Amino acid sequence: MTKDEILMLAAIEQAKKAYEINEVPIGAVVTKDGEIVGVGYNRRETGKNALYHAELMAIDNACKTLGGWRLWQCELYVTLEPCPMCAGAIINSRIRRVVFGSYDYKAGSCRSVINLFDLPYNHKPEYVGGILEEECSAMLSDFFRELRQKKKKSP
Repeated sequence: MTKDEILMLAAIEQAKKAYEINEVPIGAVVTKDGEIVGVGYNRRETGKNALYHAELMAIDNACKTLGGWRLWQCELYVTLEPCPMCAGAIINSRIRRVVFGSYDYKAGSCRSVINLFDLPYNHKPEYVGGILEEECSAMLSDFFRELRQKKKKSP
């Protein structure tokens, strides 16, 4: 396994935590020198907060761990392509590189709908998508299939 795949597995473990509490299973980890310094998973429903995306939680956790907001030596691993809000946070926190699993053709802002990293902001993270894409996509598909089944069964 490559380093990116190993660290994506850590993001998948975070996504499983979201799945267990009936949240959309998206997980993220921030690393510095290959070591995890921040973790997060989606908690929008349980936290009742639109800002509780996996990436934002992991960035917040990394900032607290490292004692600052500039994460220029860090990489972010996330199971789903970041949305515009998260892509903005990635740019603003100066994350060096983003690695994501599944592409998001509805809201992905690193390539699928738009690439905010290509716009003339003061920071341009490197990025790569499709790492362990099948595993990341399967978890999301399973979650939404189960959700549809639950809705059919309820009156």
